[in-house]
Amino acid sequence: MRSIKQPGAPVPERIQWMEARGRAFAFTLQADLPLLEAARRGFAAEGFAGGVLNFRRGTLGPFAYVMPALSKTGENAAFYSDTYRPGGVTRTKLGSMTLGMRDGAPFFHCHGLWTEADGKASGGHMMPDETMVAEPFEVEAFGIDGAMFTAEPDPETNFKLFGPVSAESTGARTTSRAFALRLRPNQDFAFCLEDFCRAHGIARARIHGGVGSTIGARFTHGGMTEPFATELAITAGAIAPGASGAPEAALEVALIDYTGGIAEGRLIRGDNPVLMTMELVLEVLD
Repeated sequence: MRSIKQPGAPVPERIQWMEARGRAFAFTLQADLPLLEAARRGFAAEGFAGGVLNFRRGTLGPFAYVMPALSKTGENAAFYSDTYRPGGVTRTKLGSMTLGMRDGAPFFHCHGLWTEADGKASGGHMMPDETMVAEPFEVEAFGIDGAMFTAEPDPETNFKLFGPVSAESTGARTTSRAFALRLRPNQDFAFCLEDFCRAHGIARARIHGGVGSTIGARFTHGGMTEPFATELAITAGAIAPGASGAPEAALEVALIDYTGGIAEGRLIRGDNPVLMTMELVLEVLD
């Protein structure tokens, strides 16, 4: 399997996880608010301090983002491009967001694909402090109670990354058992989730959110992404028993690589290792 050497030693715990309770719901991001504040308000209205969400078509402007890029210093295995600030209104095609805390304040990690006002198709990592909601649009969310994604220094990758930690309950109404996860580098995305589910007796689960990166990508439709640095969003995901009865992961994703190449499809199980991180929530269905 492909692998990328990280600047720090591998952490023994390859999946950072926290059990929680949660609930799925939809809400509308309000216009003329920073995307971060609009998302925070949507979760807070349902009693949650954080969680994950997915969206399809929406409008953003002003808008700022970065793309994956090669590291210029060698201090990281890959890095970010300079910040892009396209003019006019940007229309999203899809996206996935993790809403949590960084330095004691709300923060998000959000990847997506979009079309800029001049017609350019692009994607990458949205900047929380420079992105505004231009027109209201609906998102599908999953709030978590008893856990929170919190940005902390990660010695292995030399980045400050979201990972789930225990959090005081907000008293939000919940309906489901859930696990907040962060997958660490150089392990296959699907197999890692399947191992976790076997270890925790989970036969069926729905994946909510899903923000991270893989070392290129290999798809079941035969396509592949060769450039190793990507920004990826999960567009649909589930765990269900396979032919052997063991849990298998079906992962539909969209990504952009550091050359600007865009790809979408279902990932092949066993051939898509994590590059830096992968954050998501598993809603247990059985």
